Amino acid sequence: RPAGRRRRRPGGGSAAESRVRRAPGSGARGGGGGGGGGRRGGGQRGRKSHSRGQRGARTSPLSPRQAQPEPGSKGKLELPETIAVRTLAGKVGAQATAIVKYLFSQGKMVTVNDELDFETAAAVAERLGYEVVRPQDPLAAMVADEDDPPEKLQPKPPVVTIMGHVDHGKTTLLDTIRKTRVAAGEAGGITQHIGAYQVKWGDSAITFLDTPGHEAFTAMRSRGASITDIAVLVVAADDGVMPQTVEAISHAKAAGVPIIVALNKMDKPDANPDRVKQQLVEHGLVPEEWGGDTIIVPVSALKGEGIDELLEMILLVAELRELKANPERRARGTVIEAQLDRGRGPVATVLVQKGTLRTGDAIVVGQTAGRVRAMLDHQGRQVDEATPAMPVEVLGLDEVPAAGDELIAVDDERAARELAQRLREQARAEEMRRPGKASLEDLFRQVQEGQRTQLPIIIKADVQGSVEALRESLLKLSTDEVEVRIIHGAVGGITKSDVDLASTADAVIIGFNVRPDATARRAAEQENVEIRTYRVIYEAIEDVEKALQGLLEPEYREVVLGHAEVRALFRVPNVGVVAGAYVTDGKIVRGSQVRVIRDGVVVYEGEMASLRRFKDDVREVAQGYECGIGIEKFNDLKEGDVIEVFRIEEVARQAQ
Repeated sequence: RPAGRRRRRPGGGSAAESRVRRAPGSGARGGGGGGGGGRRGGGQRGRKSHSRGQRGARTSPLSPRQAQPEPGSKGKLELPETIAVRTLAGKVGAQATAIVKYLFSQGKMVTVNDELDFETAAAVAERLGYEVVRPQDPLAAMVADEDDPPEKLQPKPPVVTIMGHVDHGKTTLLDTIRKTRVAAGEAGGITQHIGAYQVKWGDSAITFLDTPGHEAFTAMRSRGASITDIAVLVVAADDGVMPQTVEAISHAKAAGVPIIVALNKMDKPDANPDRVKQQLVEHGLVPEEWGGDTIIVPVSALKGEGIDELLEMILLVAELRELKANPERRARGTVIEAQLDRGRGPVATVLVQKGTLRTGDAIVVGQTAGRVRAMLDHQGRQVDEATPAMPVEVLGLDEVPAAGDELIAVDDERAARELAQRLREQARAEEMRRPGKASLEDLFRQVQEGQRTQLPIIIKADVQGSVEALRESLLKLSTDEVEVRIIHGAVGGITKSDVDLASTADAVIIGFNVRPDATARRAAEQENVEIRTYRVIYEAIEDVEKALQGLLEPEYREVVLGHAEVRALFRVPNVGVVAGAYVTDGKIVRGSQVRVIRDGVVVYEGEMASLRRFKDDVREVAQGYECGIGIEKFNDLKEGDVIEVFRIEEVARQAQ
């Protein structure tokens, strides 16, 4: 009865049963076979007899001494992904306590109220003679990746990933192919953001993925290799095979992707192609002219030599591989890059791999959903549909997805949001956050004294690719003594929410090309949360590595003096653009260093050129006043930008 069930104790029995268990002999003296006339099954005596009949492990099929029913002899049983022990007991007709005992014998400690995963519950049910099946899930069926009928398959352009060591000319090669000057604008010669481009060659098209070549970007490169059809490995004829070259070869081989070697910088006087070929042989890439099957094309990306032959070889390999896809099905694709755009909202660069993605389609992308509001091709032109191997920017998502997330077109927007919500709940259930004090300077001492075994880190960056690259690089720094844990990584400026999480988990916040807002800075000071910001990804990795080794000694610190909001722009002859700005906090001091922050992302860092109030040069301007600020060698200011003014102070090293 319901009332009886409410009185049952955690062990699975009623109060009466508990009293019976404490008096083992009472059942035999309870009057006439354990019942007492018409009260059998209704009073304590009836329950006592029932309890004695069920309590023995020897009577349960879950007992190792009991003969087991034939598998499936009791029919099919549908079980959900998780189920409570008590609920499972009702479904299979067994005592909850018997299931607990059985699982204990299998090394699993549970109570009758605990949730079991599908595999564990299925093992119990199958032992009791049931054939276990998962329930039909319309959402799961919607996203199932069915095989395409051969008659529906049509040829598609090859997707080519350009891989190789930093400075070997990958971006220059791609730039030469596309006939644009992308490479010239690259910061430090390293591609910070992955791009996807489609070029026409004769009657054919080729899609190129530009992936960074440094080992810090292993995550993005391996992701690129997983969605590519052909890898073009750029090797400099003067430098030869480098560690990142070997890594790139490993990723391409692991993905089962054919490799074409572009032997670059052949115009250099110290180019030695035979030496490079010998090095490639050592890593399993034997040139065709040496009896192998690796195509090697000599090129000079700088002079544009050998490019036509390289494109011809790409199309030849693509033809031999018979690359095909079904354009008539629902679209599936992969996110190459994602970011939050000020005017357009979440924007994802997606490579369509199967089907055709159309404007208006309901989509699930990782843990977010939406409807395709608009699509832009690699040249910024709006398109209504994207076919296999076509890269497009997709607008209309609720949130910024992660690079590498899968895009799936579904029936309608409601189904998309339900599926995204389910995926979010699953991810949330798997999250585990373990707190621990965190300060890079003090980390080594804490490890030595046994106070710390983990270093929790929060990563914020300007684009998802940078988040993923930092995550992979920092996780590799874990040692036997201390584990690096990335408890959160996302795109955007550092917010109070990040500081709150860092305070709870005692984590360090690392920002790449982003800054904390005023609220986050104040919260960090109050909560004593360490925020470290970087413009170069290797410096962040190096700082954490030194901290783990006990070598990090602070020599300089940054002191933020104030912030000013740009409210107007003035073009001054022979000077450039001057910002009409309002000092929102602190003070603006002439001669300081400045950062220009746009939507939480650092767009420039340099020196202040001038500071004026009305027509007068001034030394400083306090909070609440307006001023004119000129920035050295930077004119690309916009209204709404925030100018952060700071100085670097040397900190005396403490005696060890």
